Amino acid sequence: MATKMSKVSIITRREKFEELRIKLFEIGVEGMTLTEVEGCGVQKGIDLLIRGVKKHIYLLPKIKVDIVVSTVPVQDIIDIATKVLQTGEIGDGKIFVSEIKEVIRIRTGERNEAALINSID
Repeated sequence: MATKMSKVSIITRREKFEELRIKLFEIGVEGMTLTEVEGCGVQKGIDLLIRGVKKHIYLLPKIKVDIVVSTVPVQDIIDIATKVLQTGEIGDGKIFVSEIKEVIRIRTGERNEAALINSID
């Protein structure tokens, strides 16, 4: 039976990333993809004063961290992300979890769990 693979996408403030990365590494998360994104939700943007002119910024800068795992429990990732990122303020972010059907390492053709293991061979 194939191992279940999951993708965890975390969208949050950039300033919390380094602490999150360290904590995830401690539980065995070896790889992740970081993307600079912009978005809006409950926060509805912010008002800034730019050169004396009030301007409303609708899309706020955030980061998106994508992690695909098969051996690290997804709930552990959720627990760590929540603990590190939660401030109780609007804009803390969201966590999305989805199932992954297949992973292929382009360089070697390895598939699924073998493609997720970090190897230099």
